[in-house]
Amino acid sequence: MRRVTLFVNGTPKNGKVVAVYGTLSDLLSVASNKLGIKATSVYNGKGGLIDDIALIRDDDVLFVCEGEPFIDPQTDVKFHEELTGSHTDWLTLNVGGRYFTTTRSTLVNKEPDSMLAHMFKDKDAWGNKQDRRGAFLIDRSPEYFEPILNYLRHGQLIVNDGVNLLGVLEEARFFGIDSLIEHLEVAIKNSQPAEDHSPISRKEFVRFLLATPTKSELRCQGLNFSGADLSRLDLRYINFKMANLSRCNLAHANLCCANLERADLSGSVLDCANLQGVKMLCSNAEGASLKGCNFEDPSGLKANLEGANLKGVDMEGSQMTGINLRVATLKNAKLKNCNLRGATLAGTDLENCDLSGCDLQEANLRGSNVKGAIFEEMLTPLHMSQSVR
Repeated sequence: MRRVTLFVNGTPKNGKVVAVYGTLSDLLSVASNKLGIKATSVYNGKGGLIDDIALIRDDDVLFVCEGEPFIDPQTDVKFHEELTGSHTDWLTLNVGGRYFTTTRSTLVNKEPDSMLAHMFKDKDAWGNKQDRRGAFLIDRSPEYFEPILNYLRHGQLIVNDGVNLLGVLEEARFFGIDSLIEHLEVAIKNSQPAEDHSPISRKEFVRFLLATPTKSELRCQGLNFSGADLSRLDLRYINFKMANLSRCNLAHANLCCANLERADLSGSVLDCANLQGVKMLCSNAEGASLKGCNFEDPSGLKANLEGANLKGVDMEGSQMTGINLRVATLKNAKLKNCNLRGATLAGTDLENCDLSGCDLQEANLRGSNVKGAIFEEMLTPLHMSQSVR
């Protein structure tokens, strides 16, 4: 007489030892009664389907199914422990429904202070929950857990294409894998696309202008237009605050009421530009050319260049009636034949500035530095009350 041990498929507990006799149908009937299931098929320990009673040997361990696929007992550590009566280093994790087989030493040795190490350092120390196959249940994302497990195996960060590094980083932080966190932060930083600081071209900017209603304010604050050709464009009321307009060609452009506060205009060409009511507070226009510009607004709106850096600028022939140049720097600037009637130049640095042929009637030069300044061929006499006290 042969006898075998029967288990429900995937369940290492409550096995039944039965005698084998008759046909395979008789064995299935006995298995149904003993195990309390509706047995339909029998597999050996290697997953082989038994379809003939003659294939069963004495003391075989068989798995009885109700029609579901065979579950490989090799993935169930708990099963082997109960069959052999010994403890093994191998264990299976059920992470979000996906099974991972690894060793206890893999989870413990590399990061002894991590959560995984504390969970599996001592058997049943954390009271880890197990599923029906004996796999330890971990409610995390298997997609992000896999790179962490591989890192604990060989110490290398390898992430498959399509896996978000930020997700892996969050899992590493959750499990306390400190050394991996550093690797991931570096990898994420290196994977970020380089910031594009390339200047905006005339073609791109014209496209923006055409797509913006004339009554809408176009915000270009902080943008890079370095070296761009913006000549003869209608740029009224545009916010260029803190924008990079160095070496730009703005000749004949209409910048009426534009905001150029703290903008970089160094080396730019603004010849014959319309600058009525422009705001250029603290802007940097060192070495720029502003010949023949119009700052005078018939409505009385005054251009404001207070605190601007205008070293070495060429503003010859510009209309600047009522302009505010208070505490601006005009050292070595050329202001020949400019109309500065009623201009505010209080505290302005006019050292070595060429003011030949200028109209300074009612201009305020109190506290200004006029060392080395040229005042030849003045249209109106400069009264002492206007200048340095």
